[in-house]
Amino acid sequence: MSDKAKTAKLIYDGKEYELPVVEGSENELGIDISNLRAESGLITLDPGFKNTGSTTSSITFLDGEEGILRYRGYPIEQLAEQASFLEVSYLLIYGELPDKATLEKFENDITRHTMLHEDMRKIFDGFPATAHPMGVLGSLMAALSTFYPRAWDPDRTDEEVYLTIIRLIAKMPTIAAWSFKNELGHPLNYPDNKLDYCSRFLKMMFSVPAEEYEVDPVLVSALNKLLILHADHEQNCSTSTVRIVGSSLANIYSALASAINALGGPLHGGANQAVIEMLEEIHEKGISMEEFVERVKNKEMRLMGFGHRVYKNHDPRATILRKSCDEVLQKLNRKDPLLDIAKKLEQVALSDEYFIEKKLYPNVDFYSGIIYRALELPTDMFTVMFAMGRLPGWIAQWKEMLEMKQPIGRPRQIYTGETARDYVPFDKR
Repeated sequence: MSDKAKTAKLIYDGKEYELPVVEGSENELGIDISNLRAESGLITLDPGFKNTGSTTSSITFLDGEEGILRYRGYPIEQLAEQASFLEVSYLLIYGELPDKATLEKFENDITRHTMLHEDMRKIFDGFPATAHPMGVLGSLMAALSTFYPRAWDPDRTDEEVYLTIIRLIAKMPTIAAWSFKNELGHPLNYPDNKLDYCSRFLKMMFSVPAEEYEVDPVLVSALNKLLILHADHEQNCSTSTVRIVGSSLANIYSALASAINALGGPLHGGANQAVIEMLEEIHEKGISMEEFVERVKNKEMRLMGFGHRVYKNHDPRATILRKSCDEVLQKLNRKDPLLDIAKKLEQVALSDEYFIEKKLYPNVDFYSGIIYRALELPTDMFTVMFAMGRLPGWIAQWKEMLEMKQPIGRPRQIYTGETARDYVPFDKR
């Protein structure tokens, strides 16, 4: 924070109110209105909190105008190319990159906690095969709190908090993979702890009885990047949900279950699923690429997976993922008309003046959707994959929220309903 004092002034009803201006380490500015209501009786109205900073944070910096994303000051480009997902997880949660010994301990501790309690299988048996995987994931995340009752105690020791974090990162892939197998009606696979984090998850997802499963390093590399690129993205809908639920001192499993449910909404985590649904519509209706582009320009069809509500230039995550996407498609060599359409659409978007002028570049959801499609994942599993990547960011935000003693979330409102009315009993209406 800058030491230079800056203020803004608000004049209302003949009175002047001086409001502190807060400056972040990347020169972001915000007007501190925390005392506004007490001093003036006024609140601010900001539907959707689009212009409201609910907290300060040292975890993630995002500059949508310049296409910059950094975790704890490290460029996303460097982390995605050189780090492992667990190394990035440690960085987000604890603030610094681990040394070799610390990372090995972190990885080993996670490996020892990948199993789920066998009673969790009884809960799985209660879900129909038609259950949406995100519904399963959110339900089981909440259920985990009942297996670890110390999580409900706000006076946990540092060691207990560490163990909870380890359990969450260790068990999330197992729950995600079991959600997938439940949807398929397949037997559930136990984690193979001889493998690394990403390899273990892929084996749980795609191995079947009586068949050898070999983990492909190209897929492991792509998954590692996908998880890193989704690990945190500052104060979005699900992340803010973690902080506001956690501010009540609810246990972390409940806070994360709330975040999972928020992420499951089609306006948040469902963007890469929407990409595939768009490609399916193009294919099923036999729409040529030229016709589709014209319909988009005429606003007759929606273009999904291009542009971003935050990034006004380019999505740095998409630049990284484009290479992995090409590697995965080349390795798997899937014969899929939707993937062919996606590649044609990408070429158009990168060359057509309309797309370039409006900065409608392929974003991370476009490429992640193609990769998941190439892996033959059903579209309703895409958001589960997103949640698995976002987990360390949610944990980091929850931990930071507690350490800074963030007060319980309690947004205000402007009431617009009926004014005082008298109740009329039934027999007199």
